[in-house]
Parts: sequence; structure tokens; C-alpha cells
Amino acid sequence: MGGLTLIAGCGDVGTRLARRLVLRGERVLGLRRSAGVLPAGVEPVVADLGDPSSLAGLPQGITRLVYLPAPDARTPQAYRRVYVEGLGALLDRLDRAALERALLVTSSAVYGEHAGAWVDEDTPPAPPGFNGVVLLEAEALWRSRLPAQPVLRLAGLYGPGRARLLDLLRAGRAPAPRDPPFYVNRMQVDDAAAALDHLLSLPAPAPLYLGCDDLPLPQFELYATLAGLLGAPVPGVGPAPAGIGNKRLSNARLRASGFAPLWTDARRGYAALIGTS
Repeated sequence: MGGLTLIAGCGDVGTRLARRLVLRGERVLGLRRSAGVLPAGVEPVVADLGDPSSLAGLPQGITRLVYLPAPDARTPQAYRRVYVEGLGALLDRLDRAALERALLVTSSAVYGEHAGAWVDEDTPPAPPGFNGVVLLEAEALWRSRLPAQPVLRLAGLYGPGRARLLDLLRAGRAPAPRDPPFYVNRMQVDDAAAALDHLLSLPAPAPLYLGCDDLPLPQFELYATLAGLLGAPVPGVGPAPAGIGNKRLSNARLRASGFAPLWTDARRGYAALIGTS
């Protein structure tokens, strides 16, 4: 596919996506706050999505946009600065008539407490934390400006470079609730990049997708399995994580669009990660 893709927020996931696109011979811009190492062939754009003036020099002719910023602090102000104010400022700078495809990446943090029930794109959001509230604001802005373009809500990511859970398990510092089960939803980071790639080229995408693997797992079961693989202590029993909500995310819509994750079960994905650590 020709054209010019802007990855606005070219961090870990964005870099993995950029690498896929460049390998196919596509032209890619990687926007980040500071100059850094990007994959060969990715054209760097140094700009701060929280500072509209820094976006003045964006190249013309952008035909595809992936918006996946990373706030510089975990505060309502930092989230709103990039997800709402930054998004609006960027869309003001772009020639929206030239955009053939745009994709907003948010999070399953927009959902609330569901007592372990299944959740999909039709489930009403009820965010328990400020991050989910701000992400819903961003989604509303996106739909008002780009009503035909999709949103992807990602589950918790893991994979190379994201091994904090394994470190906590090794140290015996990863308790988890056991009864009733508290479900965790995951997506391997390369699968997340592949899902973005897929949605960028999907002819007629739905307005909203959930990005996760096939199998939500009870947190204690996942942690105990990984502890066994690590030779670490059996996890202790502890309270459910605060501000998340107990739910099982369904990827049925994303799968029905033709996408299939490589890592369908986080136990297998983490096992591969353990084998290389």
C-alpha cells in the first residue's frame, strides 16, 4: 500500500508496528517527544503531543494515522494533555480529507466491574479510574472528528521488555486473589502490533474492537503457572487489583475480521518469554 503513515506515539508498540510497515516498503513517520533510536527506514518526527506548537512542522501528505501516545505521568492532567488536547491539536494540523485510514488506540480500562462476566464492544463502559474516563473523552473526540475510523481498546500487554511480573514472581512479591477468581486479560505485544497492522489495511472496519488474546485467565492460576516455570515460590493470596474490574474480554469481533493472534494464551506467551530471559 502506498502513502505515508504517521505513528503518533512511536514507543514500544508503535516501533514494532513501524518495523512491520517498513519491511513491506512503506513510508513511515515515527513521532516521539525526543530523538531516539527508531527502526531503520522510519523517519523521525520530534514533537510533543502535549505541545501544539511543536506539531507545526508535520509533513504534508499523511494518508494513514495511528494514534497511541504515552502520557509522561500517571495523572489526569497528563492523560488529558495527550489523549484529548493532543489529539485535537494533531487533527487540526492534518489534512483529514487526505486520510485514508486512521486508528485510535485506547485501553480496556474504560470498562468497570463485571464480576468475571464476558465483556465485548457492546458492553457499556463504566471506568473506575481517571485513565478510563479520559480515554472515553478521547474516543468521543475521535468519533466527532473521524466518525468512520476505528478504535482499538487493548488489554494488558506483555512480552519482550515487559517482564516486571516475572521479576515480582521471582521475588515472591506477586500475590493474587484466589476465590472468587479474578480474571486478567492480556495481549502479547507483537500481537498488538500485528492487530494494528491488520486494522490499518482492513477494507471496512467496525467502529470499535477489543485487542486481547483468546483466553482470559484467573490471576492466581496464571501467576502460579508462571511461578512454577520460574522455580519461584507459589504466589500468596492477596486482594484483587484496585481500579480495574473483574471481567473477561472477548476478541470475537477482531477474530471475525480476519485477525488471529500468534499467542492465544498468556501462559504460553510468558513461557516463551521465560525461555529467553
